[in-house]
Amino acid sequence: MIRRLLLALLLAAVYTLAAAVDYPSVVAGRPLSFPRDYGSHPDFRNEWWYVTGWAKDAQGRDYGFQVTFFRHRPGVAEDSPSAFAPRQLLFAHVALTDAAGGRLHHDQRAARGGFGLAEAQREDTAVWIGDWSLRRDGETYRTRVEAGDFALALDFRPTQAPLPEGKGGYSRKGPLPRQASYYYSLPHLAVSGRVAVAGQEREVTGTAWLDHEWSSEGLAPGAVGWDWAGVNFKDGGALMAFRLRDRKGATVWSAATWRDAGGKVRTFAPGDVVFTPRRRWHSPRSGADYPVAMGIAVPGLKLELEALLDDQEIDGRRSTRAIYWEGAVRALQAGVEVGVGYLELTGYWQALKL
Repeated sequence: MIRRLLLALLLAAVYTLAAAVDYPSVVAGRPLSFPRDYGSHPDFRNEWWYVTGWAKDAQGRDYGFQVTFFRHRPGVAEDSPSAFAPRQLLFAHVALTDAAGGRLHHDQRAARGGFGLAEAQREDTAVWIGDWSLRRDGETYRTRVEAGDFALALDFRPTQAPLPEGKGGYSRKGPLPRQASYYYSLPHLAVSGRVAVAGQEREVTGTAWLDHEWSSEGLAPGAVGWDWAGVNFKDGGALMAFRLRDRKGATVWSAATWRDAGGKVRTFAPGDVVFTPRRRWHSPRSGADYPVAMGIAVPGLKLELEALLDDQEIDGRRSTRAIYWEGAVRALQAGVEVGVGYLELTGYWQALKL
């Protein structure tokens, strides 16, 4: 408890200080470069590695899981000679949706980078806080998490090439060119490993989606949050779609990328992407109302997303200061399941601040 209190005080102090550095901008035309872009980009303000997926055990029980590591450069104390200066902050959110048990398990961590205890390495994907980690070992990603009442020990093997989002990895997030991120995805990761819930360990297999994104910009003016979905289709296709919303729920900006089963990639401009809430769930804890059933349409494709469980709300106030909904969903066309994925809903509790 004392450790958590001290960390909370540190983060509060950092958040109240004005940035004292010029962050690099995201610019169009900069090609993604691998393996370098698998690693960290510490000059930029914000960055995250985000793995979501579905898995089944030998008895056919479904599990959804999320592993997210955030890196933040607060832009304070950068000239300090002290090794304790908070030049980089690391956060992690992990969650496991146990469909049979009807419950979402989740946990979080936050730490100052340094001393080998919390790091995000430049050369390749290797990010960790204590014994929570996400690393790329050869071509395979591995995550290891021991949380309060659950654990994940999962490997993710790529079956497809990286999918650059936007124009070659330059993903617009608003009407101004600087309102953008560098962004790529790895759909259809083959999952193997173990999950443990309440001491019961189970071997699982499944499919996952990895996002890696970095930027120096906050949300576009007027935006309070976003709706995001990543869907792995049974035929090998993949769809990423998002929209930024204002306080009234209107779309501020949207975009999507669809790679079909044959490998053809199509990107969609804001006017082509339509999110339509179908059904809402009211959180008894935060009071937020989330559209846990969502329609998504782009030219040539219409999907209905249905939550595996309605209650997949995550309280991240001890780290990122946000409450949001992050959950496993089924993707349906004309009532037939065509894929599975994840839906993220932010800004429904309070306006999100990056």
